[in-house]
Amino acid sequence: MGQNFGFVKVAAAIPRVEVADCVYNAQQIEQQIAEASQQDVQIVVFPELAITAYTCGDLFGHTLLLERAQEALSRLVQSTVGHSMLCAVGMPVAAGNSLYNCAVVFQRGKILGVVPKSYLPNYKEFYEERWFASGLTAMADTVELCGERVPFGTDLLFESRGAVVGIELCEDLWVPIPPSSYLARQGADIILNLSATNELIGKHNYLLSLLRQQSARCIAGYVYASAGFGESSTDLVFAGNGIIVENGTVLAEAERFSMTPRLAISEIDVERLRTERRVMTSFAQDDCLAAMAVRRIPFEWAEMPLRLTRKVASRPFVPSDSATLNERCEEILDIQAAGLAKRLLHTRAQSVVIGISGGLDSTLALLVAVKSLDKLGWPKDKIIGVTMPGFGTTGRTYHNAMTLMRSLGVSIREIPIREACELHFRDIGHDSSVQDVTYENSQARERTQILMDIANQTGGLVVGTGDLSELALGWATYNGDHMSMYGVSTSIPKTLVKYLVNWVAENELAGEARETLLDIVNTPISPELIPADEKGEIKQKTEDLVGPYALHDFFLYNMLRYGFSPAKLYFLARQAFDGEFDDETIKMWLKVFCRRFFNQQFKRSCLPDGPKVGTISLSPRGDWRMPSDASSALWLQECDEL
Repeated sequence: MGQNFGFVKVAAAIPRVEVADCVYNAQQIEQQIAEASQQDVQIVVFPELAITAYTCGDLFGHTLLLERAQEALSRLVQSTVGHSMLCAVGMPVAAGNSLYNCAVVFQRGKILGVVPKSYLPNYKEFYEERWFASGLTAMADTVELCGERVPFGTDLLFESRGAVVGIELCEDLWVPIPPSSYLARQGADIILNLSATNELIGKHNYLLSLLRQQSARCIAGYVYASAGFGESSTDLVFAGNGIIVENGTVLAEAERFSMTPRLAISEIDVERLRTERRVMTSFAQDDCLAAMAVRRIPFEWAEMPLRLTRKVASRPFVPSDSATLNERCEEILDIQAAGLAKRLLHTRAQSVVIGISGGLDSTLALLVAVKSLDKLGWPKDKIIGVTMPGFGTTGRTYHNAMTLMRSLGVSIREIPIREACELHFRDIGHDSSVQDVTYENSQARERTQILMDIANQTGGLVVGTGDLSELALGWATYNGDHMSMYGVSTSIPKTLVKYLVNWVAENELAGEARETLLDIVNTPISPELIPADEKGEIKQKTEDLVGPYALHDFFLYNMLRYGFSPAKLYFLARQAFDGEFDDETIKMWLKVFCRRFFNQQFKRSCLPDGPKVGTISLSPRGDWRMPSDASSALWLQECDEL
């Protein structure tokens, strides 16, 4: 994809028009082409019939209007001689004995092709069949335009190294199977829609829904430009919709009801779309949609400097608006609880055993267990919360663990592990003053043994407390906290865990339980395997050792979800974390992530069962099947080259 990492800068242009004044309209369009070019736009699309205006009515039957439209088009085409931007402009085009509502595509002073509208609305306020013929009935595959014969038809795709572009017009989007569905199956990455949608109460939201849905079905970018100010207001009002959508997500939207020309500009990530299509194998399965014949029109771009205008989310697992976040937290907890409830019923478990440390992960697992038992109608004392103070346990986490369990009404066991670990150190000949990996991991395995044995003792099931971020980094003791009988949070990233706990505190609990949860949310993340400092505070902070989870979760999401390379991860991270992390910090932890992700696969290859919650999962039985001995050399080499 080159140095632009697959990004294509696109614009939806909304010019001001005068009805039937082709000279004025072409001047407005030319100004916006120049403006878009100055902003390094590579594709710009204008509204339906923009050269004449959409609301000309029976004037479309007048030869003078059609001739002046061609003259205006000729001037527009010539204005693009000096740059490589692909332009799509709407105008009426006569071919044979019929008139067609068309998109004319041109670049570098040359018309590349003409795409006629397939579906003509002829109901309520629309009467297009009065003037135009459907492109589906056209007999010719070329048309004479501006003194040259050019490709003509609904089967055209415009293809470059960086993107394949398909076109549909207005009503084409609203039919049961839009032309863009066929075009996407033939490789169109970006769909342009030249439209003249009038405004009605509620129509805009419905339009946005259509655009999101169609771009998502097609796994495509969708650039929509609709007629605006200057169209006749005899019966209708046109607000000027400029909307850019990528695979269901709105990237940019122009202000509606503006009297001045405007551009909606953003970048469509074609590399990301193509990765999605390759992964979703049903997209390419043979059927009648894939059988459509197309003509491919080549074009070339000049390399443009890449300056992103689209927002890159620094916390891709966490919705940016509070309403969506609240809705998602509730749904996630329901999914986790439902998964655990099924497993409890299937195993005929008599108890639920959870190690409670006073940290975020074990707190979330406990909250899920409580919710699950509520669904089953079981008493909460079937949950056995086990706190196991060790060498690094602090007063704050111990107090929070005990207070939380008491306030939730679960059964409590306190089993200190210091003495057992010291005995174990003597048995294996380890100096307890050496606080190395043996010192740390023996504590994790001792705790796991206790939990497993209590589960055997009580006919119970051990619920794991590990999360997705820890699994990605291998930040778990093999056959220690790495192991359980069911892991409820195996697809929950660390950056989301605190929001889930906070949501329960704010929405489902009160009093002491709520206050305890809020304090846990604000406690530094730590395995507490190293003794506290002289003030009794947590000394071993995970993010000081393994790196910021915000960065690691960002790398994890974008590498697994879209297959991005380290170079693209670094490029995007610099955008997302501008002002939060400097370039060298991002580079350093990216290399750590790549190294650990590959080297620690053996821990993920034997994971306990657990529910998939979001789009990212590392289950070896489902989403992620990587050899435990795969080499990270290519990824680390690219990290070194940054």
